[in-house]
Amino acid sequence: MKTIIFTLAFFAFLLEVNAQDTTTYKSNKINNLKWVPLPAVGSNPANGWMFGLAPSATWYMGNPADTKMSNLVGNFLYTTKKQWIFSSRSNIFLDKNKWILVGDWRYFITSQPTFGLGSSAPNIPEEDPARPGVWRGEQQMDFNLIRFYETVLRRIGDSKFYLGMGYHFDQHSKINSFTNEENSPTLGFSHDAYNLARGFSTERYILSGITLNAIMENRDIAVSPYEKNFALLSYKINPTFLGSDQSSSTLLLDYRHYFNLSERRKRHLIAVWGYGNFLVSGNLPYMNLPSIGWDMFGRSGRAYAQGRFRGESMAYTEAEYRFPLQKNKETFGGTVFVNAGSFSSRDTNEKLFEQFNPGYGLGLRVMINKKNRTTITADYGWGQKGNSGFYLNVNESF
Repeated sequence: MKTIIFTLAFFAFLLEVNAQDTTTYKSNKINNLKWVPLPAVGSNPANGWMFGLAPSATWYMGNPADTKMSNLVGNFLYTTKKQWIFSSRSNIFLDKNKWILVGDWRYFITSQPTFGLGSSAPNIPEEDPARPGVWRGEQQMDFNLIRFYETVLRRIGDSKFYLGMGYHFDQHSKINSFTNEENSPTLGFSHDAYNLARGFSTERYILSGITLNAIMENRDIAVSPYEKNFALLSYKINPTFLGSDQSSSTLLLDYRHYFNLSERRKRHLIAVWGYGNFLVSGNLPYMNLPSIGWDMFGRSGRAYAQGRFRGESMAYTEAEYRFPLQKNKETFGGTVFVNAGSFSSRDTNEKLFEQFNPGYGLGLRVMINKKNRTTITADYGWGQKGNSGFYLNVNESF
């Protein structure tokens, strides 16, 4: 499936607003706020045409000399299929980086294809040989999603390490699986068969839990790093007394490293990303299983549609070469990237690392604010079996 997103008035309507521009910085107050309200239009087979805004904001909660830049990225979109897509994702560093607040809030009235579980799920719908009477391959789903994730982390002394806790809530509702194929055989949908086998509803379910988190934050600017590294370990516990339909636990690992290739041009670098999401105990509802493109900013798996691969556990890796396109300016840049993901599934008897789904591509970067490194990113990726996609976003992919 191809996903195409482009921004209206790419340069003419870019607007940068300085809310404060003083040399006196107030602790835990918004300083040097800069925001870019981007009018946006998008299109993909699941949503049709989308219209709205994709604003981005950066600011400091203290003196920039000893406080990292905070950032927020939002989406406010309406589609021709009468769908709504609202989201707000933020990383906020309080004064002197003593605390980090990480937020991921979403409200979707939307639809999305699912393809079944495991790395071997095909594009074209067919009967699952491992589960007779059940579809695998592309199947359409309508659903609503309410997500509220908020994490608070405290810095350990003067180090780069943080410890903290978070609350994560997901509610999927009004779920309806269907196929657009006429005269297709009467088979069960992957989503419904999986949920029924594990005692979940096929129409509505809740995953509610707390997370225990450890972070190493060593990047210079989180939205577009030039150097150093970042690591996250998050153990999530989803007990029934917090509202989860069934108890479960998961482990998420995320590591990113940025290798400079030139001291003079910091933008000339190689970035690498490793990401793992593993079911540790219990069962998860189908749409809460680890899936490509469902990381916080939806950047994994360029070349594949969001949700194209899903399983009880996933491992993902990506490497990207970033470089400037101008001799003495930083406005334009380019990138080439490669990635690969692997998914396990007990239903299809697939184990992690038995099969990989690679992708590769290239992209263009336009830096619209050099101080804060706010960047428009346009990428095209190619994957296996005819999968490909075009992606336009604000800030680097990772």
